[in-house]
Amino acid sequence: MTIVAQINAQSFSYLESLNPAQRAAVEALDGPVLVLAGAGTGKTKVLTTRLGHLLSTGRAHPGEILAVTFTNKAAAEMKRRVSAMLDGRSVEGWWLGTFHSLAARMLRRHAEIVGLKSNFTILDEDDQLRLIKQLLEEMNIDGKKFPPRLLLGFIQRWKDKGQLPEQVTAADAGDIAGGVLPRLYRDYQERLRILNACDFGDLLLHILTIFRDPKHADILAEYQNRFKYILVDEYQDTNTGQYLWLRLLAQKHKNICCVGDDDQSIYGWRGAEIGNILKFEKDFPGAKIVRLEQNYRSTQHILSAANGIIAYNKSRLGKNLWSADAEGEKVVLRGVWDGMQEAAQIAEQIEDLQRRKIPLSQIAVFVRAAHQTRAFEERFIRQAIPHKVLAGMRFYERQEIRDAIAYLRLIAQPDDDLAFERVVNLPKRGIGDTTVQKIRDTARGGKTSLHSALAALLETNALAGKTRETLRAFMQSLERWRGLLRDISHIELAQVMLDESGYIGMWQADKTPEAAGRLENLKEFINALHEFENLGTFLEHVSLVMDTDDKFNGEQVTIMTYHAAKGLEFDVVMMPGWEEGLFPNQRAMDESGLEGLEEERRLAYVGLTRARKRAYIYFAANRLTYGSWTSCLPSRFIDELPREHVEVAAETGVYKNQPPQRAYGEGGYRGRAAPLADDDAEASSVTLESERGFNVGDRVLHAKFGQGTVVATDNDKLDIKFDSAGRKKLIDSFVTKLES
Repeated sequence: MTIVAQINAQSFSYLESLNPAQRAAVEALDGPVLVLAGAGTGKTKVLTTRLGHLLSTGRAHPGEILAVTFTNKAAAEMKRRVSAMLDGRSVEGWWLGTFHSLAARMLRRHAEIVGLKSNFTILDEDDQLRLIKQLLEEMNIDGKKFPPRLLLGFIQRWKDKGQLPEQVTAADAGDIAGGVLPRLYRDYQERLRILNACDFGDLLLHILTIFRDPKHADILAEYQNRFKYILVDEYQDTNTGQYLWLRLLAQKHKNICCVGDDDQSIYGWRGAEIGNILKFEKDFPGAKIVRLEQNYRSTQHILSAANGIIAYNKSRLGKNLWSADAEGEKVVLRGVWDGMQEAAQIAEQIEDLQRRKIPLSQIAVFVRAAHQTRAFEERFIRQAIPHKVLAGMRFYERQEIRDAIAYLRLIAQPDDDLAFERVVNLPKRGIGDTTVQKIRDTARGGKTSLHSALAALLETNALAGKTRETLRAFMQSLERWRGLLRDISHIELAQVMLDESGYIGMWQADKTPEAAGRLENLKEFINALHEFENLGTFLEHVSLVMDTDDKFNGEQVTIMTYHAAKGLEFDVVMMPGWEEGLFPNQRAMDESGLEGLEEERRLAYVGLTRARKRAYIYFAANRLTYGSWTSCLPSRFIDELPREHVEVAAETGVYKNQPPQRAYGEGGYRGRAAPLADDDAEASSVTLESERGFNVGDRVLHAKFGQGTVVATDNDKLDIKFDSAGRKKLIDSFVTKLES
């Protein structure tokens, strides 16, 4: 008995468990279909049921279905569920997998057309970078000035767009690496062919090349005829190359069903094109659009808050999530004074939830930037709250933080050999392995530290002239910094050290995507030093933090970024840092304008829709940034939260009873939060510009910085010289005018 016959013998009882929209998506088998699957609406259930239904109805044999997922885990889950529908029997011969795995399967059949053998190797990133470095050396291009990872990133983006080396112009490459990037791309591809190798981008690019070549129209026709039905998951995350591949394969039968959510497209920074899902109806005229809007995860208050925010995006097809369950608790909006209070409030809230029997594994803290994790890691350690950082290293484990700490350790303790070896050639000083080994041998022979051994070597001619002078300068810097520690604070010393050593400059000159985040982490590192009395207590604290047992297997709070949270769900979600510049992220808006802002808004939507029962949003009035206090404006996303679904619980002296309000006009984003007059005052009315009448010379009072004098005004921005805290720029709502 065939599998199809076996299934036909069964009833379609599986359709009875679907809601009307889900059933419509499953039963719309013919023609192009776009399923807009909102968060928590049963997308995977629809995909797997549709696959099973295609077989149950006899519309296709397994080998006539192409099903594309974005992860191997999703593909395995789909196989498991469909197999369960078939009473445990596997389906052999179907094409189910990720874009890369399916493209590789095709390419192995036709590799010779693009100059490869069928047993080609797929290179990992380390191999790719090694190859790029070799080519740069041959082209006499400075790999320090033009980092291989940066150049490889350009090449991968061109591949994601389906562009071959001959299709890349000088304008596409700009003046990066002296305008030789197109040549580097060409040479890189040629070297891959010689090695009989591909990188991940090649898998799809080579197949596209074959499909688009008229000389091989028969190959494209073979696959078009084979695949009567195509299913695609997470369509909003496809890049241009993936989009072109799918369009070509679907041209014959046009039975393509794409499932995705335009409101959850958050990977534009790695090539995803939201336009692919937005123009589906244009690409496939007459397409049926099915909206899955009934949410089975979150309460209505949470869903309404998410709906309210995402409605401000213009680039969307539109849908409205709803739940048949009770409304639940409102989203809590809490304003706090600064980042330290924010971490303390969240820790206290978690302890309260524990007392109410909420498992720690069902609580998550979402951050927009990796550097935000430090405050929560340290607070949770202090209050003995078990936690883990998901999809990322703990703050003090990050490369740039370890480097900075190594410098401080060496300043505090010259005999710290591990710290010495880490920084002696960081940034690059031309100190090779041979020189380091000579220092090691001297230290071993004299039974002394590397620092002492180098000091002894500098008194001899054992080191080459240029190397000797470089190392002498390095040692003199260490001595000078040790001397400074007697006269300035450990905070100022760290700033001087990072600057004079060239470490900050190294990352400023680095053009890789990670560099900006590393600089942000170094700023947070300086902030961390403010919490300690001296360098010794800080280094001791770091040692204790790093010694925290990572093998704890019990209940833990999860700390993660919004990007890492996609696809997950928790009973309780905490979302700190909803301030302008932090969330929405200023760099994202600067680089991508309105598109960047809309992607940031989609991140907020993703964050809210991870919460099943409770969602807490926090914003701070002040942030410590690289040693200086900065007054913060609440995020514009706060204004977009529907009032009726939000409970405002601002702290004394911050905001109370209502979210701050904004105004949008031709001039762009304007406005500020309304201040409180005293502990029990209601929020005052909001003005677009300062009407509080501050003048140069006015005496003012700030809750943290004390008394000061206004030295300059710019609408609602005041330049104030505080008696004790020095000069600060603040929004006028954060200070009170003193009577003369």
